[in-house]
Amino acid sequence: MDVKTKKDLAVDFINSIRTMEPTALNALIVKEAVEDLAQFFLNYSANLISKDPSRVLENTSSLMLMGYLIRTYEEKNNSTQKGLFQSYAYA
Repeated sequence: MDVKTKKDLAVDFINSIRTMEPTALNALIVKEAVEDLAQFFLNYSANLISKDPSRVLENTSSLMLMGYLIRTYEEKNNSTQKGLFQSYAYA
């Protein structure tokens, strides 16, 4: 069994969204991120880039990493809550 690294998974994901039809990508964003989160990132990135347009590349990289860190935070938060409920259910 070939285990993929986080980088491998990120490349796979980027390649898959790169080839998506715009309507399919928009539907994925609405389903997974919801409109208010998508709007938050749009506003945040516009604000960040307008402050220093010469750092667009660094800011883009930072935004992508921030998105990843938010996802890991969500996963940890969800697993912690599930763990609390499971331990409560067995008490």
